[in-house]
Amino acid sequence: MLDQGRINKRNDVLATALLWCAGLVILLILVCFLGYMLVQGLPVLLRPGFLLGMPSDIRAGGGIGPQLFNSFYILFLSLLISVPIAIGAGIYLSEYAKNNRLTDIVRLSTESLATVPSIVLGLFGMIVFVSYFEFGFSIIGGALALSLLNIPVLVRVTEETLRTIPRSYREASLALGATKWQTIWRVVLPQALPGISTGVTLTAGRALGETAILIFTAGTSVSRTFPDFDLFAAGETLAVHLWYVNGIGMVPDKTQIANGIGALLILVILVFNLAIGLPIRYYQQKMLKGAK
Repeated sequence: MLDQGRINKRNDVLATALLWCAGLVILLILVCFLGYMLVQGLPVLLRPGFLLGMPSDIRAGGGIGPQLFNSFYILFLSLLISVPIAIGAGIYLSEYAKNNRLTDIVRLSTESLATVPSIVLGLFGMIVFVSYFEFGFSIIGGALALSLLNIPVLVRVTEETLRTIPRSYREASLALGATKWQTIWRVVLPQALPGISTGVTLTAGRALGETAILIFTAGTSVSRTFPDFDLFAAGETLAVHLWYVNGIGMVPDKTQIANGIGALLILVILVFNLAIGLPIRYYQQKMLKGAK
């Protein structure tokens, strides 16, 4: 028994060491990647006129102002479309839908849609929004196509988050005389808000870096007016501009522009996550204190 105990302890130490090594390797890769991008890109971000200047096709020193604006504008419109639809669908699947074959088909369809390559959604958006509805390569076309990418992920996140809320919460609310919708709105959703917000944050970060969908729907050019709130204006984003400059751009400083955009995307996603994550953590701590 003693020898077996020593063997188990040795195996436990070995497994712990291997897991720590795996974690440190991943952390090292992340630090090296972020460090390289920021070291290369931050001097470009500090260049006068880069963040808010107009882009140039052939001359060095152009900016990324319209692309920066389009990135947030399209992201906001896509979330405005997809979040209400996805949360509503998640609530229905979790709280109202019965466990039958139809519901299983809906869930399978949602999961299948979430695995569709983004370039396929981009081609679909080009056929439907750009050609059929004649939106052209526009901001609204890009936002609608990007919503197709967001909705299935948000539906699954919402449903799974709602299912983690203990059933006793619902039963206690109903026992006090609340209706089912009042229970969902005042009890279930507030408890699920941190998980849903995390899903929205991850989806938004993914959408900010999306290229394939927006190349086929929002285009690779920008309006000469900045900022341009016209929904039918050309809607090149930061990620698309990064691809365009590196791929077929003719500007002499395209490498510096690409490095600057890469660093900016990293910083934007980091700030975006902190801006949503910190209030969520504060809200969770407040809820825990209230429960005590």
